Amino acid sequence: MPEWATPRQGISLDLSETQKLLDWAEAVGHLEDTIFHQGQVYAQRLGAHYRADGLTEFGFWTPELAAEVIQSERTLELEILVPLQPIDFRADQQTVDFQRHRIPVMQQGEYVWAVVAGLTAGTRDQAGCFYWLRYVDPEGREHPIRDPLAYSLPYGVFAPAELYDMDRLQRERADLSYLHRTAVPGEDGDLPRLSPPTNILQIHVKTASPEGSVEGLTRIYRTISDKLAAGDDLTPAEMAYVGYEAVQLLPVEPTIEYRREDTNLDHEFFAVVGINYAEDPDTEDPDDKNPDAGNPQAEHATARVNAEPTTLTVTLRQPNTQNWGYDVPILGSAATNPAVLGSLRPDEMVDLIVTLHNFSQGPIQVIYDLVYGHADNQALELLPQQFFKGPNMYGQDLNHQLPQVRAILLEMQRRKINTGVDGIRVDGGQDFRFFNPLSGRVEHDDMYLIAMSDVVQDIQGHQRLMFTIFEDGRPWPEEGWEEKSTYRELMEAKPGSFQWGPLVFAHNTPTLKGFWDYKWPRVCEVITQGDHWITGCGNHDTVRRGNQIDLNADINWNLGDTLPRALNRAYNNPATLLWVYGFSPGLPMDFLNASLETPWGFFRNTDDRYGVKVVAEEVGFLDWEIEPDFYAQPDTFPQLKALGFDNLTALKGFAKALQAAMVETDYDLEAVAQICQGCLGQGADHQTCALPALRDINQPGLPDFLANLDVPRLKQFAMAFMEDGHDSCNVVHSADTLDPALAHFFLSLRQFRRDRPWLRQNLSGSDRFNRISESTYTLFYGHRTQDRSLEEGGLGQSRSQTNPQANSPTVPQSVVMITHMGGDPVTVTLGDWLQLDLNEWQVALATPGLAPDSLQRFEIKDGEGLLLVPAALTLNPSPNLGEGL
Repeated sequence: MPEWATPRQGISLDLSETQKLLDWAEAVGHLEDTIFHQGQVYAQRLGAHYRADGLTEFGFWTPELAAEVIQSERTLELEILVPLQPIDFRADQQTVDFQRHRIPVMQQGEYVWAVVAGLTAGTRDQAGCFYWLRYVDPEGREHPIRDPLAYSLPYGVFAPAELYDMDRLQRERADLSYLHRTAVPGEDGDLPRLSPPTNILQIHVKTASPEGSVEGLTRIYRTISDKLAAGDDLTPAEMAYVGYEAVQLLPVEPTIEYRREDTNLDHEFFAVVGINYAEDPDTEDPDDKNPDAGNPQAEHATARVNAEPTTLTVTLRQPNTQNWGYDVPILGSAATNPAVLGSLRPDEMVDLIVTLHNFSQGPIQVIYDLVYGHADNQALELLPQQFFKGPNMYGQDLNHQLPQVRAILLEMQRRKINTGVDGIRVDGGQDFRFFNPLSGRVEHDDMYLIAMSDVVQDIQGHQRLMFTIFEDGRPWPEEGWEEKSTYRELMEAKPGSFQWGPLVFAHNTPTLKGFWDYKWPRVCEVITQGDHWITGCGNHDTVRRGNQIDLNADINWNLGDTLPRALNRAYNNPATLLWVYGFSPGLPMDFLNASLETPWGFFRNTDDRYGVKVVAEEVGFLDWEIEPDFYAQPDTFPQLKALGFDNLTALKGFAKALQAAMVETDYDLEAVAQICQGCLGQGADHQTCALPALRDINQPGLPDFLANLDVPRLKQFAMAFMEDGHDSCNVVHSADTLDPALAHFFLSLRQFRRDRPWLRQNLSGSDRFNRISESTYTLFYGHRTQDRSLEEGGLGQSRSQTNPQANSPTVPQSVVMITHMGGDPVTVTLGDWLQLDLNEWQVALATPGLAPDSLQRFEIKDGEGLLLVPAALTLNPSPNLGEGL
């Protein structure tokens, strides 16, 4: 029998070490400190920790069981599952036998503890043992209690966690020198906080590479790094990934999973399909052999340590969850979502971080997007009720005010950032609210948000504090929130932090005529007080909002002659980005899907009950993101085509009719199915059809699939729409269609900003920024000069080596900017407006197609712009261009 097939012998509770753990826990409970601080101490030892001596510590917070009395040896046990065959973590589906060991645990108040010998920890190359608690309630029903703080969940949140050797992973990581350099304490001994980057690229991992995985993204960055080191040309698509000092990953914690209301066995990622029961051995009188007689927990341990295991047969399925990342059950948030891991190993995320830290052109920081302001309702099945305060629009409010919940959530974050990232973006800061009985008001829990910023990363003794971004639009969702929000509360409460500014928060629709005039008051705020705002135009939220614009709205057709082209240019606009990067204060952020002009929408294949409703809300995606020729490609939308939707027109017709039916029936699927049956198919009576939109599509050529719609078929359509829509958002579809001139321009623009980090400062003194707004056009223009007095803290010191004048100690830099933000062409006399002699200036960057013969007077069109610098300044070399991907 091969070694891997031999069941691990000697799996047992180590009573002596368990007692030491109990003694420690007891001592913590007697600390003269707050309950919250005690909870933080406990939280660091909760979960499963593989020790250097080969033992494994387990700790669980089980408040729901604190009042239960253990009446039998089967009431509460640690269940260990040992794979009897090697697990192929890349297999779509496989069947594996596990040997089950049930180990006693020791209760101590609301906690249970155990130290177990004989377990195998997972590594990059081997599977570890799987584990969870098993609880039998008074009615004899068995319940799993999962580990909220697990490091590895290769088969999702409903499966047992995997024991993993995290110490080995950290010892072997290849960026320890980078971590050492950036973890040097300050002169006062304070822990260092990571400096803000000059710019950020926001990335959705599942759509950022052909593989749709973290390792796929790592492959891309390794390829680019090697090319740049060798002096090779980059393709236009590769250019979109670089020129950034940081990447921000959309949430990579585990998301909710597809769950049916009847049975889940056929699609669960960890499905037990066979159980081989074994009888427990007869136990002798524990008084005869047990020196701990009289101690109920020790007697229980002696009786159960050598119980015969049971063999389970399990079908393992590769997690295929699709989600943009914000639908989280909270459980397992310290781990990486297995659906974004091609290898299902935690090492894969560390590999990406290491690749970026060791990038050939200099380190690229990594920022996690953290979701702790709410939980999906699926979390109710996974976590104790104590984690929740009650329902909200997303699912459940988390109970941050309960000390142990607060401590566990912060511990989740600590373990998460210990993968080696450099910063965090806190999602939905406005959602962290609670009722304060002292004031009688609902208040924001800013103290918790500040605590998130102050969680200490510790990797092999290298301690760092994270660069922090808050997304907070309070008083959202109050009526009129867009006009009322200051977007400043948290960055003022936590000096040095950043906050999403008004131009990147939610309702940003530059596809509409007059958008920049409408936003002018907010633009002025960015100019005068935006130095700690995240700026830009396209991100995961704003592009999705762009899909929801009414088709009858006044669209700026200068952007493109079709809706998708107009939307792509609106969120990847040369003039807008020239203003943002070349002139505006703040910290610019781009979104990869917008930069590559790839479709983007809100897609998730996790809905049984609400899937059809979500589809009805996302129908605009077909108008705004999908061209007929893209739909017609043989590798796009395969599931919908298999249902009979051969062309985009047919799909749009039914999708919009379905949307109307959902609204008409108040989202009642049974009622929708009945309406469809009365309106579609050869036997339908047009006179009695209750919905004209359905009647209109009941034409020859109607897909057979629609002829007899029922609820299961509606759900089938919704799943096909979601999965095909998600796959259409993969950047692989646009890699060969990018405009090389635009790709080159945008990369040069990012380099321009990196050479001039002082641009992040607010305008002041003699700086000028103006708008010319006429009925037929809108222009932004301005002139600003570097303020050396603001550079004591490092702002203004370029990290770039391409522009030696950037750090000149004597000559302040200056920039002149003009951009056409919408409307008809116009002739400009920029020197007159700014009272500058433009003979002393030269073009640093011009949008593609704009090449004026004279700076004194020239024509500029919608989407065009110029950046000027003093004529004596040496300009940067151009980036390399190459052939298509």
